[in-house]
Amino acid sequence: MTRFVFAIGLVLWTLVIAQDRLAAWVDATALPLLSADLSTEVRDRNGDLLRAYTNNAGRWRLPVRLDEVDPTYVQMLIRYEDKRFANHSGVDPLALLRAAGQALWNGRVVSGGSTLTMQVARLLEDGGTGRWEGKLRQIRLALALEQKLSKEDILTLYLNHAPFGGNIEGVRAASYAYFDRPPRRLTPAQAALLVVLPQSPETRRPDRAPSVAKRARDAALGRLADVGVIDAATRASATRLAVRPARHVLPAFAPHLADRVIAQNPNLTRHDTTLDLNLQTALERLAVDAIYGRSDDVQIAMMVADHQTGHILASVGSAAYNADAQGGFIDLTQAVRSPGSTLKPLIYGLGFDRGLIHPETMIADRPTDFDGYMPQNFDGLFRGELRVRTALQHSLNIPAVAVTRALGPHHLLAGLRRAGADPRVPGGAPGLAIALGGVGLSLQELVQLYAAIGNGGVAVDLRSSSEPSVGFAPQSVMDRAAAWQIGSILAEAPRPRGVRGAGIAFKTGTSYGHRDSWAIGFDGQHVIGVWMGRADGTPVPGAFGGDLAAPVMFEAFARISPEAIPIGPPPHETLLLPTAQLPSHLRHFGKRNDARGLAPNIAFPPNGAVLEGTLSTVKVRDGRPPFVWLVNGQPIARTHRNQLAINNAAGIGFSSLTVIDADGRSDQAEVEIR
Repeated sequence: MTRFVFAIGLVLWTLVIAQDRLAAWVDATALPLLSADLSTEVRDRNGDLLRAYTNNAGRWRLPVRLDEVDPTYVQMLIRYEDKRFANHSGVDPLALLRAAGQALWNGRVVSGGSTLTMQVARLLEDGGTGRWEGKLRQIRLALALEQKLSKEDILTLYLNHAPFGGNIEGVRAASYAYFDRPPRRLTPAQAALLVVLPQSPETRRPDRAPSVAKRARDAALGRLADVGVIDAATRASATRLAVRPARHVLPAFAPHLADRVIAQNPNLTRHDTTLDLNLQTALERLAVDAIYGRSDDVQIAMMVADHQTGHILASVGSAAYNADAQGGFIDLTQAVRSPGSTLKPLIYGLGFDRGLIHPETMIADRPTDFDGYMPQNFDGLFRGELRVRTALQHSLNIPAVAVTRALGPHHLLAGLRRAGADPRVPGGAPGLAIALGGVGLSLQELVQLYAAIGNGGVAVDLRSSSEPSVGFAPQSVMDRAAAWQIGSILAEAPRPRGVRGAGIAFKTGTSYGHRDSWAIGFDGQHVIGVWMGRADGTPVPGAFGGDLAAPVMFEAFARISPEAIPIGPPPHETLLLPTAQLPSHLRHFGKRNDARGLAPNIAFPPNGAVLEGTLSTVKVRDGRPPFVWLVNGQPIARTHRNQLAINNAAGIGFSSLTVIDADGRSDQAEVEIR
């Protein structure tokens, strides 16, 4: 105690007498590192916390700015800890005199006379206050900090470093840990508790000593009321509130996506995303409800995006982020699965785009042998001649495979790649089976595909980062008339029993063996994808996308808005005619309605293809030979066969391939050779 009083006296003498020496002493002060070892955090589009991680020392230290903290708390803190904070230069002589007088009167140290700046100095150096050498070091550092920093900077350092018990440091981490809310939303009672907690962070911890914490809080409320920071009514209502003996888990929303975001940029401590916290929490609850009570280990994944901007608004990798039989730690939005029938809108959209079919074109649904491949409908029935519109709405397999053969499987894969997907083909050689799910895609890739359809046929930069993706260049997947026609057809598709969902264009899918159940839909702004199945890929007997995933998808749309956003009117170039008034070649798919037959179609390489190395062979389907081939506008060959070896006539870079048949009809494909 004697040394403490001596140290204070020495400081006061220096402040009053030795001004010149004091200035030199302060100028020579070596400042500690001011940047803290912060927790890494992931935030939503509005700056709200989605998920936080402890720092390298295992502490929760969430960065916070002064304007992110409740002003009442800041006012309480300054008035309670350092009422002359705005006016002193790091050391408050009056407070030091008071501390010395109290020590002499009581025979022990009652208060240290520390300013907030001195407390910051101690926190930055993690130094003690029990010895007079430590007190002098704090005073010196406090004076130096006041010379180099503004009052706002010093206060911000306190808000980020103050201890609040256990491994909690900083007011933002404390606010989430003890009250489950950000510090800008503190009540007077909560603010007062956070004011007094750093004075004795372990003995006053509300989760361990709620009665001690309440006494300290109530005493602070009394002092603050006496000096007019709060009124008597606020004090009375605040002191009536109990201190709950709880410590909340810090927010961990969108945990799978947060892990991916941090893995992509591990050196950043703050990651801003496009997600919406309110929608994310709503869909996480929906995911839990969707599988509640099931005993078959079915898991769920969901994704919501704005197809006008490409922003991912919500991403649910599983119903629970934990190690369980349902594979909760697996991010199932990224798992590669069979898409089932969800590619049929792309098939028909490409058919519309290339003029092969029209929504009112008649197409056959009958047993068909496609060179040894004989697909069946799910129900085993065939419906004969019907419109393409109806074939898509009822997800019939034979018509979809027939259109895929006319397009060429490579063109279907090229369409997926233009949309931004990376289809994985078993064996590497695509066949007609890709029309019914014989290709690997993730939920995010399917959402990206449907986002392109909803966006007028143009691929979107689907992302969770607030910054655009490097190198992204939007490509046309199909023309806007074809995209609108797909949306119009799917918006009128039959809904699951008991579901309304007017105005939402959607498609369901079920993979072979009932391993994957899908539902993907879009309106005028949003696209939502839902996958349900087992994380280990084993079958779920009797599970269909229409029964399992579709109701969840429609409920997810309802969480966004009770009414769907209209898709919009058709583009002016859209051909809106009944079957009988269509051009003759569009009235019946696959039938030769004139002597010329079908127009030529480049079967390989597909339009938009990216090839590694060289292009040695080109193929054409339909048309009437002989065929004239051109590369970048220059004729290279004339042949009666539908296949041609071009011997690297197309070099590295972008090339345009054209084929012209005997009747003057042509087809073109743009390719890139790397």
